Amino acid sequence: MALEINIEGRYAVVKELKRDGNLITIQVDDEIYEVDAQKVGDGVYSVIYKGRSYNIEMIDNGSPRHYTVNSLYNSYQVEVIDAQTRYRMSRSGGDAGDSSNTIVSPMPGKIVKIPVKVGDAVEAGQTLIIVSAMKMESEFKAKSAGTVKAINVAEGDTVDANKVLIVVE
Repeated sequence: MALEINIEGRYAVVKELKRDGNLITIQVDDEIYEVDAQKVGDGVYSVIYKGRSYNIEMIDNGSPRHYTVNSLYNSYQVEVIDAQTRYRMSRSGGDAGDSSNTIVSPMPGKIVKIPVKVGDAVEAGQTLIIVSAMKMESEFKAKSAGTVKAINVAEGDTVDANKVLIVVE
């Protein structure tokens, strides 16, 4: 399963491709990395990449899926955006503080209705797409005002989790 990671405003899609004990092959956007990773303490990880060792500390910031990640020389604010987080953000109309106006399917489902088309101006909170999943229909709303730039699905399509459905700029 892919996760989207927000590292201080830079979004990356991260997928675990293979795991053999501590040896992990991951894909970050279009790049493949092979790392040896081991949890060595509470929130502390040892990572070996291309023969170099890195110690990484992850500190829970108290809000769901938000962390401060420290290495020897740098500190980063990181948010893990998984299906549950994306669903919560879409249901709240974007009140979760995300500036991205991209609608992504939080789980597999079927496209029921798309009441907008490319080029339409939309307002914050306006319904952009309705998806049926697990016998429930969910409306996904614009997080902020903008213009529909892309619609990557059609009514009746079946979609996988984490598929980008609509992009508003």
